[in-house]
Amino acid sequence: MHAFHRVVIAATLTFATAALAAEPHSMTGCLTAGAADGSFMLTEVDGGSGPVAIAKSSVDLAPHVGHKVEITGVSIDGTDPETHTMQVTAMKHVAATCP
Repeated sequence: MHAFHRVVIAATLTFATAALAAEPHSMTGCLTAGAADGSFMLTEVDGGSGPVAIAKSSVDLAPHVGHKVEITGVSIDGTDPETHTMQVTAMKHVAATCP
């Protein structure tokens, strides 16, 4: 394979990954308060993925801390590259308690 083809393939994969990251998706888990005031995390995420940092939200999440919720939003860059970080655009209450 020529170097040109490698560059084109790498650029295509990078673009595809960035496009997928911006796609709205939903995750269900336990809403907890984050380390900083006014910040939130989704823990015990269904499907076994790690915790989700919620960097921004257009929804008032504070009344739902300790509840099982489904959040919908897009992936964004966070402060920790190892943690999935989202901007939440919608939230659905699933249960009043977390497992």
